[in-house]
Amino acid sequence: MATNMVVMEHGSIVEKEVKNNHGCCKGGPGYSSPLTAMSSPRESHVYVTCVYTGIGTEKPDYLATVDIDPNSQTYSKVIHRLPMPHIGDELHHSGWNAYSSCYGDASTSWRYLVLPSLVSGCIYAIDTQENPKATTLHKYVELTDIIRKTGLAYPHTAHCLASGDIMIRFLHDPSKDTGFVGCALTGNMVRFFKTPEASWSHEAPYPFRILMMLSSTSQIAISVKPLKVKNWILPEMPGLMTDFLISLDDRYLYMDPKNPGLIGQVWVGGLIQKGSSVLAEADDGTTYQVDVPEIKGKRLRGGPQMIQLNLDGKRLYVTNSLFGQWDHQFYPDVVKKGSHILQIDVNTEKGGLAINQNFFVDFGSEPDGPSIAHEMRYPGQCKEARKRSAAEVMGVSNRFINDGRFFLVAG
Repeated sequence: MATNMVVMEHGSIVEKEVKNNHGCCKGGPGYSSPLTAMSSPRESHVYVTCVYTGIGTEKPDYLATVDIDPNSQTYSKVIHRLPMPHIGDELHHSGWNAYSSCYGDASTSWRYLVLPSLVSGCIYAIDTQENPKATTLHKYVELTDIIRKTGLAYPHTAHCLASGDIMIRFLHDPSKDTGFVGCALTGNMVRFFKTPEASWSHEAPYPFRILMMLSSTSQIAISVKPLKVKNWILPEMPGLMTDFLISLDDRYLYMDPKNPGLIGQVWVGGLIQKGSSVLAEADDGTTYQVDVPEIKGKRLRGGPQMIQLNLDGKRLYVTNSLFGQWDHQFYPDVVKKGSHILQIDVNTEKGGLAINQNFFVDFGSEPDGPSIAHEMRYPGQCKEARKRSAAEVMGVSNRFINDGRFFLVAG
């Protein structure tokens, strides 16, 4: 659970190419408006963090470049791999050095992709401008330097700020003898601490639903009930939503965002697909499993994890690895056979989702063995900027890694 953060000065990770004052020539990164972004050229490739850490392969994690241009001969294939200089990083999230709030600053560009490492604690800056389809390592910061300068360890997420600085969220302050951890399956938060006897203990869990009620202004807009199941570790299986996105289209800006409705759903894996030992139980006591389609003759492994929506809101890319230890326990096939990327087509006129049968990136056939893919980034596109830009085209896209569902809801 990320509890600490620090703002890294721009020069400590990456350098601006031109050291001048902020201007108004509109020569900076990004787009002047969401509608301008939606009319931009179609995406041609995407960067994906790929992990070997913790799955039994003694190779460095790497940043993969995947071709997503349907007119290309290498469509839906990995066209470049940039290995990190260390083994044992566990690359996780990524973030750009700038985003659309820097649109009027000609001294700033979407050039560097910042990669924090959960296990090693290193932070990497990747140059994507020299050759966008063959990235290079620009600079990295070692864990010892980070601890010495900030007192924090285990960087989790990188966010670009309007000032040009980069905010890094950390998992924990190693100098503290207390902290919090979120329990994914039960939805509780637990405080752990060091006792006067120098042993470690924890307090009774705090239910997240109670913590949410402390705010008089909060309201639950979407609630997904857990499924009753058989042959699993618990009698009920929570969906475990691990990511959501809002598109740029503001056609529904004046609709009531407090009462969204389900308008699309697909199953792209999960623990209750046919062939699994886990059975879902209906209200009448009967059991069932769901049909999950194969793509290019490949059975879908794991459940939907990270998602990346393109600018016009019509193509949604999905990976299926959450975290190495989680994958080991719940989806061992992902670790053994590698993960994959899917494309889900979004009907932006009437609503609805459909799995694209022509797109499938299989990380099970990588040169150094199967790897697990996590977060995706388009060149020069910041997820945080997109989340804050406008209302949802047909709502919010959510994915649930446990039961394998993918939702589209109208706002």
